[in-house]
Amino acid sequence: MSDSKPLLMVVDDNEDILFNLRLILEASDYNIVTAISGKSALNMLLTLEKVPDIIISDIMMPEMNGYEFFAAVSSNPKLSRIPFLFLTAKSTPEDIRLGKMLGVDDYITKPFKKEDLLASISGKIARNKKSNQIDEEIKQIFSSLNIEMHPSIINKDQPSLCLLMVYWDDVAGPILKQSYPSEKNCTLSIKTIGKQLFHAATSIYGHDKITKAQGILLNIENIDKQGYLFFDSFPDKNERYGEKQYMLSVIAPILTYFDSLKIRELLKEVSEKIKTKQNWEIKEYWEKILEVMLARSPLLNPQ
Repeated sequence: MSDSKPLLMVVDDNEDILFNLRLILEASDYNIVTAISGKSALNMLLTLEKVPDIIISDIMMPEMNGYEFFAAVSSNPKLSRIPFLFLTAKSTPEDIRLGKMLGVDDYITKPFKKEDLLASISGKIARNKKSNQIDEEIKQIFSSLNIEMHPSIINKDQPSLCLLMVYWDDVAGPILKQSYPSEKNCTLSIKTIGKQLFHAATSIYGHDKITKAQGILLNIENIDKQGYLFFDSFPDKNERYGEKQYMLSVIAPILTYFDSLKIRELLKEVSEKIKTKQNWEIKEYWEKILEVMLARSPLLNPQ
């Protein structure tokens, strides 16, 4: 097994499907490990020397189904950022509910085409690679600014979760427009953090493609936090790029891949309000994001 190849974990209780997927993926230059249930996959994850780049999982499986497996992986700090690609028949209410929550590149409907599967995998690996590059860029920027690790971004008597909105200005660069809690309640400069996160992302994606990045899950090692960045824009002919670009960012001690899916939907709501010039309250969405992070997985608590 070559360490230079991406490692994919495939989980399905149908051994014929596992066999066929292994043939397809190994022929496409991926390393593969397989498991026949969520439970056996979780045990394997805890012993693997290398964390998989992607987990491809069926939903309906014995012992531990795909929902439970997803929740268990998301609750483990060492595994929580692994992207998932679900295999679903979309024939049950649970599958339909999951599909609505996930982005279109987060699940493949059975029976699937080889080309669709490989496109989804390559897209996720490319985004992961860029996220890792941004992680390293942020680390270098923060080190050069002598921003040191701190046990919490905000005061110990305040919730350690921050929501930021940063606009790009052609003259001044990134400008912090709003934050909750306010910067005066933070022990580190949220203005500086927001500015450097925007700079780091644009240095990897480029301004002309930054809004295509949308959601990026990051490990901000220098301040011992994780971040989720959501980029978007609205037309503005007065701007250099013909659009006003902005970033919505969540910073917290731990952000799992599952958290990021729910946060993405909330930030999409905010972004639509920004683009249509509707009023929105940053505190209201901060509270919604906090609820996401405190709640158990809704996949395990169907209504």
